[in-house]
Amino acid sequence: MIVLQLQQRIIENKDWATLLFLLCFVVIAIIKYLFEIQFNEFLRLPFSKKYTSTYKDTSNLYSAFTISMFFVQLISFSFLIQIILSYFDYTTKANWITFIQIFTTLFVAILIKFYVEKIVATIFDIEDFLEIFNLKKVTYRTYIGLIFLPIVILLYYNNFLSVGIISIFLAIIGVGMIYFYFLSIITYQKQILSKIFYFILYLCTLEIGPYYLLYHWFTKK
Repeated sequence: MIVLQLQQRIIENKDWATLLFLLCFVVIAIIKYLFEIQFNEFLRLPFSKKYTSTYKDTSNLYSAFTISMFFVQLISFSFLIQIILSYFDYTTKANWITFIQIFTTLFVAILIKFYVEKIVATIFDIEDFLEIFNLKKVTYRTYIGLIFLPIVILLYYNNFLSVGIISIFLAIIGVGMIYFYFLSIITYQKQILSKIFYFILYLCTLEIGPYYLLYHWFTKK
């Protein structure tokens, strides 16, 4: 006699992720409509210096364009981290609680880092330079997040992630950040050379340090 054993099929709900992806596209569409010229120049960021030279005023760091694109970037990177964690069986792609934890952690970490940098800049008397530096850093990081968004969507709804793809993502982020720092040093070499000690101290403690700690934690865990 054949005994049939029924197993419950667990279907994960991905509706919340779909809504977030749609929200990102709605925000991008609104931004493109309201700031069409700025958005078009932003898309040409890797190939042209026009965006960084036109929108170099530090007030742009708190503009609607920057803040809106910042949240799109946060959603993109949060999904990317969750997808990578699901690949290593730390969670699942459809776990919305994990997503909220990742999103909140990223947001709080960036916010704390931003205000710590302002305190350090005040102590070292480099406020003006750091404001410009932060604006360029946010701009390039937001661009990477925007480029990653469609790739993240493909990875979320498909299962072809591999160590090679993860390495490519990390390499793109690493090369992008190195490219940004190289451009910044070339552009602001006079300001940097005048306060070279403070700049190196800032770079090691607030830029390289956090990434090293994340790498150390990830490789150990």
